[in-house]
Amino acid sequence: MPSEDDSNVPAPANRCLRLVYDGECPMCRSYVRWQRVRRDVGELELIDARQDSEARRELTAMGFDLDEGFALQVGERWYHGSEALHRLTLLGTRSGLFNRLMYRLFASPERTARLYPLFRACRTGLLKMLRKGAIDNLRRK
Repeated sequence: MPSEDDSNVPAPANRCLRLVYDGECPMCRSYVRWQRVRRDVGELELIDARQDSEARRELTAMGFDLDEGFALQVGERWYHGSEALHRLTLLGTRSGLFNRLMYRLFASPERTARLYPLFRACRTGLLKMLRKGAIDNLRRK
């Protein structure tokens, strides 16, 4: 399991990197389109949380609510919500305005934890405006 001290250490290129996000959310789609990970980290696999996949089944079995936040797998470890955003930011490049801004906002785990609920609320409101249903991977009533 990664420790807090290894957050700036690049992941080996053969390490599993998967991001499970809401493919029907315009905000989420824009984020994954602009976010870039460093080459030395490896290739990031993007997975739509609304589609059936091994990753979605695994996260559901672990009790991760994908309506509460996206999930990032680094190696064998899954991160969810603000933790996932923070980790992905650390793995990202610092090139381009978007990635520099993301780094400034989310390089601190404390700041990310404070800001994440705001972004989640914006996503929820946007999905309601667009009349998109919940992902509901945990099948909550």
